[in-house]
Amino acid sequence: MSTDEPEHDDVTGSSPEGDVRVPVLADVAQLAGVSQQTVSRVVRGSPSVARRTRERVQAAITELGYRPNVAARALVTRRSHRIGVVAANASLYGAGMTLSGIQEAARAAGYAVSLVMLPDLSTGSVQEALEDLRAQSVDGAIAVVPEDASQEAVRAADAAFPCVLAPGLDGAGVADAYWAEVAAARAATDHLLDLGHRTVHHIGGPGDWAESRARSTGWRTALVERMRVVPRPLRGDWSAASGYAAVADLPLESVTALFVGNDHMAVGVLNALGQKGLRVPQDVSVVGFDDVPEAAFYSPPLTTVHQDFAEIGRRCVRVLLGRLRDRVVEPGALHPALVVRSSTAPPPVLR
Repeated sequence: MSTDEPEHDDVTGSSPEGDVRVPVLADVAQLAGVSQQTVSRVVRGSPSVARRTRERVQAAITELGYRPNVAARALVTRRSHRIGVVAANASLYGAGMTLSGIQEAARAAGYAVSLVMLPDLSTGSVQEALEDLRAQSVDGAIAVVPEDASQEAVRAADAAFPCVLAPGLDGAGVADAYWAEVAAARAATDHLLDLGHRTVHHIGGPGDWAESRARSTGWRTALVERMRVVPRPLRGDWSAASGYAAVADLPLESVTALFVGNDHMAVGVLNALGQKGLRVPQDVSVVGFDDVPEAAFYSPPLTTVHQDFAEIGRRCVRVLLGRLRDRVVEPGALHPALVVRSSTAPPPVLR
């Protein structure tokens, strides 16, 4: 595949009407204080530009309203400069923020986005969506599809045209993202054990989601390594309602600490515990996962694991653009971080 793309996407600043000057690449370079070649590399999604320089260039692009001349580039590169995105359930915080990051990075690189929202994540619907995008001549696709069956459909389509999985990013990145979540779940569980809790109960997400399995693996690993009893895990569907319902199946007389698979389920848990007369954290400590914006305002504010989902989306774009140019782009390690708030404390002395 040829990678001989023009360094400049535009030549003049004249509009078709000739009366309004359209910002060009040189204007962006002047405002950002960099060379035109650097701006061109940022627009093309090159990984060789330092993060701070890229951010400065992207800020200049936004301020000036600069748009690369996509039609001219397509004639040279024989590409549409459009990427497809397949997603479902964007109402979930993680998926919605991942899509936002994808759109931001694609726009900064001069790519348009064709988004297909799926009513379900069946293998057939994912395959059909990817085939539709390919028929639209997109250069490649990103799939925000977390379930096992739908991810297999993406891997099958990847044989025909470039497809990248989010949050796994690509074949190597899947392991990186998985183990980052395992490590974060271990840290959350260790936090509760360090406070003095004898063990930690767990309410996980759906069993056919890699993220859910990673978080459950991290929880179990922490308990086993410290030779603690591993309680029977419960599962929800990521919703607050499922977290609320799961509390009914917990042996509350012996529960002092809970690690919940995401923050939405955790808010249901907080509500259910309160209705049963249990105080958080005086009676039961609760840790969530994801750090949704509302988590700091739950009652009490929720200890949780922060994830930068928008950065996951941006990395997906960088990986895909690297593949389109026959370059290997390392997605980089993901580092979810524990955020300690008021929902965790040492266990009660007496039950």
